[in-house]
Formats: sequence, structure tokens, C-alpha cells
Amino acid sequence: MSKIKDPSLAEAGGLSYGWARQHMQILDRTISRLRDSQPLDGVTVACCLHITKETSVLLMGLKELGATVACCPGNPLTTQDEVAAFLDSEGINVYAWNDQNAQEYDWCIDQALSHSPSILVDDGADMNIKAHFDQKHSRIPVMGATEETTAGVTRIRAVERKGLLRYPVILVNEAYTKHLFDNRYGTGQSTIDALLRSMNLLMAAKTVVVAGYGWVGKGVAARCAGMNSNVIVTEVDPVRALEARMDGHIVMPMSKAAPLGDIFITATGMTDVIRQDHMDAMRDGAILGNVGHFDVEIDTDFLLSKKRGQVRPGLDECVLANGNRVYLIGEGRLANLAAAEGHPPEVMAQSFSNQLLSVLHILEHHDTMPKSLMNVPESIDRQVATDALAAMGIEMDRLNAKQEAYANSW
Repeated sequence: MSKIKDPSLAEAGGLSYGWARQHMQILDRTISRLRDSQPLDGVTVACCLHITKETSVLLMGLKELGATVACCPGNPLTTQDEVAAFLDSEGINVYAWNDQNAQEYDWCIDQALSHSPSILVDDGADMNIKAHFDQKHSRIPVMGATEETTAGVTRIRAVERKGLLRYPVILVNEAYTKHLFDNRYGTGQSTIDALLRSMNLLMAAKTVVVAGYGWVGKGVAARCAGMNSNVIVTEVDPVRALEARMDGHIVMPMSKAAPLGDIFITATGMTDVIRQDHMDAMRDGAILGNVGHFDVEIDTDFLLSKKRGQVRPGLDECVLANGNRVYLIGEGRLANLAAAEGHPPEVMAQSFSNQLLSVLHILEHHDTMPKSLMNVPESIDRQVATDALAAMGIEMDRLNAKQEAYANSW
């Protein structure tokens, strides 16, 4: 039995689903190719993902391939209620609505796991952590799981280091196609979308401070530079800091960047990146947003205690003791989903193709897979890239027999 906000939104959700599927040709082709064989017949898959129009294509694909599907949100603020209503109308078990509190969010994960899934598809590891350590769910005979995001990989690695991992987990986040397209191009563009929707200010000539220069930070920094912003990068890793500098960005500690920035975007996966002392040093009118998975990168407990009100949809005004106004996007949660619509469908087609093919890999090989973390098999990563090129109508060269012989010669 699903729990959603408003079943009457199903028709609008169906239109959103249709638009997304039309622009997710890679995933659509994979689903169509496998539909007749029904490889997931009799399998229950539980998904803890952002319930968006793009996610609906994956969930509907799992159902079309024979699976019983239960889903819950990967974040309390990222569910598109019309999409949840559409999925419910199509027979998927949906426990999701936008703007949940912590207890409601936790309850939804419990409900998805109550279907005793064989395979888990996770984004942030909340579902995987429950399946390991919550007594209600720790005995579910899970064949294996996938993990979508950097923060989730960090958490599940900690479980493995303790020797407590009880089934194999494929790290979809570590696929090169996922890093390249989802993290860099997807988050880069959707972060700009969130900034423009929430603040509607000119980005040219403003100073944007990007905390973290991993795949996500690179994408955000590049897109901000493309909007003619001045970009400062903060980092703790010397190799990434060097790369940021060589890419043309200024690199400095957050303590020095705080007085200089107009807009601050955190993308580290770490806690306490922007703290009270940094905010106290910021200019009047500074705007803060986070695109890391969890709302721990900015000290939102402090900042929201100074909240005066919401000045625009998704933008809270907070007044500090010194009288300066600091603005927070999406309560410090994923700005590109809380204040925008997340990644474009063409990007998510590649991430979700990795997810779907990894689910099928688990189903076929779980008996021989060790109870450990593993990267997406290279054959899947290359297949996704090949399918992406085909969807774009792009051809490429191939080695001839002489070149292959040369490549394999000493």
C-alpha cells in the first residue's frame, strides 16, 4: 500500500515521465531489448532514490522487466509529488512525498524494506545501513545492492572496513561514465539551474567559492566559470588543489575565501565545511548552497536559527549577529534537487543504465560474488558509453587487424 501526497497528480506525472523517457534513449533501448526475456520476473527490488521524472524511467523499467518494485525517497526534499502519484498509479509501491520530516523519511525507508527485497538500489546508503543494522530488516536475504553517490560509498566502505558487510555492493558511483556525465556535467548544469531559480541574480562578475574539487566540484566550477563568474576553490587534497589551480581557478582556504565570496557551493561529502566563523566573516548578502548528498556541509543548525523568513522559493534569509544577511538555498540540502529538478534526463540515462545493468549482474552472479564492494564491471561501463554514442548518432574509429597486432606486440 503506497503513501503519497496527492493521487490526482498522476496525469501530470505521466507527462513528466513521458518527456524524460523520450530523452533517455540509452536506458529506453536497454529496457526494450530485455523486455521479452523478463529477467527480473519474481524478483523484488527496493529503491531509495530521488523520486524525479528521470528516476521514474528506471523504476518503470524494472517493473517492465518483471520486478516487483518498492521505492522511497533518497532525500526528504527531493520528491516530485506528481511523479510519485504516477508511479503509484502504475502499480509501483511508493512511499514518498516532498518536504518530509526526519521521522517520515525514516518511515518510508522502513516501508520499502518491508517488502523483503532481494536487491537494493540506493543513493546515500540510508537503505543499505538499515538493511545491515536495523533489527527489523537485518535478516532480509538480500542478494546484493548498488550505491549511486559518493557519500553513500563512503558510508558503505566504513561498513566493509569493520567486516560487517553481509552482501555484495556494486559501486555505481565509481563507474567512469557516472563520474564523467552525472557528477561533472549533470551536477554542474543542475547547480547553475538551482542558483538561477532560487536567486535570479546575474552570475557574471560574481565570485563563486566552490568547496571541493572532486568530480562534482570540477563540474560546478567549470559551469560557474562558463557563466563568467570568478571561481575560488577550497580543497584539502593537494593533488586536487593543484588540478584546480592548473584549470585556472584561485585556490585558498575557506577562512580566506569567506570574506571574498558572493556565492558559496559545497561539494565535498564532508561535514563542517562552512562553519559559523566562516559565515561571520562573509559579506552582507552572501548566498550559500550545498550539492553534497547530506545537509552536513554547511552549519545549518546555526544558520537556520537566525532565519528571518523565505524571500524566494527555496531561499531563506538569515540575519547574523553583526547584521549581515546570509541566504541559504534549500535548507542546505541538495540544492540542485531542492531548488531545481536535478540532472537532465540525458545524463541520468547513463547513470541509470549503469544501475539497471548492475542489478542484472547481481541477479546473474550473486552466488559467486564475494560479500564485498566492487566497481561496476568494465564491460558494463563500456556498454553504457557505446550506447550513449549511439543515442547521439556518433560513430568512432576501430582498430584494424594491423593496429590490434601492434597493440599486443612487445
